Amino acid sequence: MTYDEAEITIERLRQEIGRHNRLYYEDNLAEISDGAYDQLVAELAHLEHEYPRLKRENSPTNSVGGRPSNALKSVIFDKPVLSLGNLHNHDELREFYHRTAELIDQDHPQFCAELKIDGLSVVVNYESGRLIRGATRGDGHQGEDVTANLMAIEGIPQILTHPVTVELRGEVYMGRHVLDALNQRRSQAGQALFANPRNAAAGSLRQLDAEVTRERHLSAFFYEIRDGVQTLNITSQSQALQALTEWGLPVESHWSLTQSLDDLAHFIGYWETERHTLPFDTDGLVLKLDDLRIHQRLGQTQKAPRWAMAFKFPPEEVLTEILDIVVSVGRTGVLTPTALLKPVRIAGTTVGRASLHNWDIIGERDIRIGDFVFVRKAGEIIPEVVRVEFALRPEGTVPFGPPVECPECGSDVIRLLGESAYRCTGGMGCPAQLRESVIHFASRDAMDIDGLGEKTVDLLLEHQLIQTVADLYHLTGEDLRVLPRFGQVLSDKLIAGIEASRHRSLARLLFGLGIRFVGARVASLLASYFGDLESLMNASSHDLEEVPDIGERIAASVVEFMEQPVNRQVLSTLVKVGVNVVERVSSAVESGGPLLGKTLVLTGTFEHWSRREAEAFVANLGGHVATSVSKQTAVVVLGEKPGESKLAKARLLDVKMMREQEFLDWVANLKNAPEALS
Repeated sequence: MTYDEAEITIERLRQEIGRHNRLYYEDNLAEISDGAYDQLVAELAHLEHEYPRLKRENSPTNSVGGRPSNALKSVIFDKPVLSLGNLHNHDELREFYHRTAELIDQDHPQFCAELKIDGLSVVVNYESGRLIRGATRGDGHQGEDVTANLMAIEGIPQILTHPVTVELRGEVYMGRHVLDALNQRRSQAGQALFANPRNAAAGSLRQLDAEVTRERHLSAFFYEIRDGVQTLNITSQSQALQALTEWGLPVESHWSLTQSLDDLAHFIGYWETERHTLPFDTDGLVLKLDDLRIHQRLGQTQKAPRWAMAFKFPPEEVLTEILDIVVSVGRTGVLTPTALLKPVRIAGTTVGRASLHNWDIIGERDIRIGDFVFVRKAGEIIPEVVRVEFALRPEGTVPFGPPVECPECGSDVIRLLGESAYRCTGGMGCPAQLRESVIHFASRDAMDIDGLGEKTVDLLLEHQLIQTVADLYHLTGEDLRVLPRFGQVLSDKLIAGIEASRHRSLARLLFGLGIRFVGARVASLLASYFGDLESLMNASSHDLEEVPDIGERIAASVVEFMEQPVNRQVLSTLVKVGVNVVERVSSAVESGGPLLGKTLVLTGTFEHWSRREAEAFVANLGGHVATSVSKQTAVVVLGEKPGESKLAKARLLDVKMMREQEFLDWVANLKNAPEALS
């Protein structure tokens, strides 16, 4: 390569790496794997070494992370928050081990080996055992103040068991099962899905509203004492991890104190396979010299410490062929594309299907039937198509786009403004939506129909015994006994379950209908406000927006659902067959209960009830539970670890606050309750 060619290549690499840094650190997105990113950085570092006159101070090889967001308050760190150098194979591991041993004049240096959590790095300060500040790493010199958001994460203690003053470093992450549930909700709402737990954790922690962070159920691990070890007489990394645990902080428990290179190699080999069994993502291991006094002697480069390295696991990407792309229709009508693959082994399992996430990705990556593609397991669990190998594309392939008609019912397919999803407009008249709708309608949190599981729903549809959820209430024992496996006992059980469901509340019925954006809480608000189904069916968007906590998006979704002829027919039939569609409140409310017309806010974790039970308790006393404190709030009920923003707002507005037991004692004396709110 000539000097001019090197200059052009270096500039191209800097721009490409800079773009990926912005996507990863600032937009919480990632177009390429960590392994591919590391290859770009390694190539740039190699060229800068070969042509030192072309190296620049602002090169990505010298930077740590991304620019902090302008939307969040900045935090300046007293000392830089460094990233780590990377090892990618056992030859590099051996070279690092022997080089370090020579530097510190020890034949067998002790390393503390820890799992490298794939999340968002944070720096947290405790003063006399109390959490006073938390920040993202940002660019290593300046981060973002996310104190309120960190306090909203259940696993991070606000008060330690020991009154220490320390600055700690940790990683905020999202468990895989949490991401799956979050993406399921986002898919049903027509929102873009998070590609992996790291992106989801970063986006959730950097919210302006701490309540959003709380609802995302993030977790955290702490792994470094950045400041304070000298006063605490802590001299090793293993001792620091033990101290963090004793103080009540979450620490990843699978760390190991190694005595030799063989120990390190064994630890790495074990976790290359066993990492797939963990409930969170790890993209490698971190190897740190255990003696903290040696850390000070070795120091650091501009970007990374000399006493630690990350051993990165290679992302397992396998080449295979797309045999077909199928489109499935979900309960809310969302059309989801899935690639059917020539079966291939990935991360220990045989994969024959892979997620294509959404239609935009199919278009952007130009994915076609017949293509050869690289497939990996996103988060080591969900197979996904990473990229097309265009050099192997056969002739005659055509671009694949969303259908104009639903593949299940032939209804028009639409894409609403601002959504990434395409939807079938067939509603309950679509067989695919009907199946999922009936399963949801019968679920425990909805109409709770005992005996109506997925297999039974499939049998009812296969034998054309139901065409809507309302048809369930016309079934007889004679109808059911013609079904395979159905005798007297199963028939009687299902009929009894259907009959019992006639008496469920309006709130549970509304939730069971599967209206977009109407979960259990919103269903309860609508039921309490309108009182009966027919009033809700005739409500306008303006009427709906009069309900506390019901905004324009939910109102539009409810009106859209109620205006569809097939849905109105189903609802009218439910009324005719006697499903209990009038919201029944307690006698306390009917006689002017103590909380009638009052708005309460619940915050924190409660000892005596779940959040849903607490909301139902308030509703049965005539009250309404809101999500935010306002001038209209009568009482804020405090559980354990209440939200700091809600506490501050309540103090500012001089709103009455009660601890959980105080609230229960107060409610116990119903005669005095109204005066307590005056």
